[in-house]
Amino acid sequence: MRPRHRRRRGAVTAVAATLLALSSAQAVSALPASAGPATSGPATPAAPASPASPASPVSPVSPVSAVSGVSGVSGVTPGSAVPAAEEDAARALARSLADPVRRERVREAVLASGEVPLTALARGGLKSVLAAADQRIAAAKGLDAGVGPLLRLRLGDASMRGALGAGTAPWVAAAGVDDDAPTVVAYDSRGRAHRLDARHVPARPVYVVDIDGSRALAAGLGVLDAQLRHYGLASAAPAPTRDGAARAPRARAATAGFWTTRVTAVELADDEEPWIKGDAEIYTLVTGFGQDGKVRVDPVDMPYLDNDGTVYRPGQILVNWSYYKYDLADAVMMEDDGSTNYHDLAKAIATALLTITDHGAYIPLVDAVLDAIPADWWTDDPDYVDSWYTLSRTDDGTRHGARGNGWMTLEPYFVRES
Repeated sequence: MRPRHRRRRGAVTAVAATLLALSSAQAVSALPASAGPATSGPATPAAPASPASPASPVSPVSPVSAVSGVSGVSGVTPGSAVPAAEEDAARALARSLADPVRRERVREAVLASGEVPLTALARGGLKSVLAAADQRIAAAKGLDAGVGPLLRLRLGDASMRGALGAGTAPWVAAAGVDDDAPTVVAYDSRGRAHRLDARHVPARPVYVVDIDGSRALAAGLGVLDAQLRHYGLASAAPAPTRDGAARAPRARAATAGFWTTRVTAVELADDEEPWIKGDAEIYTLVTGFGQDGKVRVDPVDMPYLDNDGTVYRPGQILVNWSYYKYDLADAVMMEDDGSTNYHDLAKAIATALLTITDHGAYIPLVDAVLDAIPADWWTDDPDYVDSWYTLSRTDDGTRHGARGNGWMTLEPYFVRES
């Protein structure tokens, strides 16, 4: 289950949005980590679900002709285009499962792998529908069509494997629901919609149509990097650090290398979130002034942060101080849970960034960004998890996030160059 973090509006959303837009996609290396509806269906009832325990209620409802956010509904915004495409794909896949051969092929694939590329499972008309949904998602996120298929399929929860293996007919749902939604809409093979409790895992197996967040994020940061370089916002490369170097009055190592801040332990708060969301896609944006005095942001992927309430001990480099002019930086931890249009956002924010200049002393960039950037440049909100202000090169110990949703234990770490 992912760490809980309520959606942030207004200023905090602007922070999250802008920091991602600032990203120059210069990823920081990590050491190995270890963990311590649609068209109405027939009026006849759907096949009954497996009996649900009191803790796993399943509440079927009457067939509906449309679900909010699907394509074709007036008022669909760019921010709703991604969940709309997921919804269309879920309905199409659900209807295709009326074919017993296809149903068995999908069942075997899902049981054999945690996540399955959805388009690869399809044939004929279904493949065309899914390919079109993939193209809509890429376009809505400002990504090139060459990014490849983004749609994937997984089981809603590991506890559903037994019922699926025993032959219980699965339903299909889209992952693009709001964190605070009380229900999840799932479709059966007749195209009928059923509302499930978002807080309790149902007994019936549910396939979840989701996006390959890692691929989408990597492609999106590539778009941002290209756009920011076009506007001249990439920082100059740092010079090697050697004993006796005069960049600043600090102790230098006798051998070439650079100082970093390393995460030795990290934990996010334990709280409940919809079961359909699955594992988190957590990353941290480290921001400060580069050696050339220009704003820079380095994204740090944290793929091991899957579960809340778990202490992870990654030994991961968070800040490479050789990239920064000062010994201070800020960090914002986020989850890639939105429908960001990377291309449009980078273009819009670049002008604002050009007004943020180095005045000879470190200033918190978050405040300057909040004053300069309107919140409505996001097509949808990525989730803000927590933030750490004024991290220092000498930090050695536990730092709690400003929001109180997580903590990190940090230590100085010198990386020697061979």
